[in-house]
Amino acid sequence: MLFRQLEYFVAVASERHFARAAEKCYVSQPALSAAIAKLERELNVTLINRGRSFEGLTPEGERLVVWAKRILAEHDAFKAEVDAVRSGITGTLRLGTVPTASTTASLVLSAFCSAHPLVRVHIGSRLAATELYRRLRDFELDAAIVHAGPDDAHDVNLVPLYRERYVLLSPADMVPSGAATSTWPEAAQLPLALLTPDMRDRQIIDRAFAGHGLTVTAQVETDSVASLFAQAATGNWACIVPHTWLWTSPLGPGVRALEMVEPALTADVALATGSAGPGSPVARALSASAQQLALDEFFDAALMKITLRR
Repeated sequence: MLFRQLEYFVAVASERHFARAAEKCYVSQPALSAAIAKLERELNVTLINRGRSFEGLTPEGERLVVWAKRILAEHDAFKAEVDAVRSGITGTLRLGTVPTASTTASLVLSAFCSAHPLVRVHIGSRLAATELYRRLRDFELDAAIVHAGPDDAHDVNLVPLYRERYVLLSPADMVPSGAATSTWPEAAQLPLALLTPDMRDRQIIDRAFAGHGLTVTAQVETDSVASLFAQAATGNWACIVPHTWLWTSPLGPGVRALEMVEPALTADVALATGSAGPGSPVARALSASAQQLALDEFFDAALMKITLRR
């Protein structure tokens, strides 16, 4: 059995199409098909249901693709380990973040990239936490910045990064002069722009309103926190955002930030890496770097500075 055969098989399982898989692997379709057929003969099983085209994996194929992804990931990690011993950590760090953590990735990466200047970083920031966890388990990502929900966080290693708190961004004329905080019932009285209901932060916000027996209907919904800042800047809407955005998104002169209280909800955010095997050198190095951060102090200082500006 050759690594090339496993690569071709995983590509077919992922693309669900022989021609696209061959193109992805930079090989002719006959050569790809022949390699997979040889793999099936060596294992004495049928891995792919074939008709005139790809018709899905057999039960044996479904089992093998899990092992094949793991074997290929460990093979890549081993090669990276050898390179790291010889010339330091290199390669590409594939980092995913939930959308609301996209701005904090730079803080997580700063010390890491300074210590490992030969590493390139690719960040994907438009995926839900469930998809990020799936990609970690399927070895499609090295690490992810995610909400540390107990339902999703099995089979991964978590390094706590910070605890999100929530602030009301509001046009100044919508809130009392001098106020530094807002309750959820007070916020419910304002015209609101909010994150979309599928996002974890929106679900936390909705539960906070529900705890007061309130259901809010947002006139504007978006999957972008940056868009919420813009909605507040128009003077037409208030919005509720994680306080971790305040350090990088300056407020206009007509916008106020008030901490949400009664209750002051929090959501834990962590760096997740795969728990299968030793993992890649870049993932281990990023995890070690993240453990040295003190992001809660940084974000809380930014929140205090802005809420006191009233």
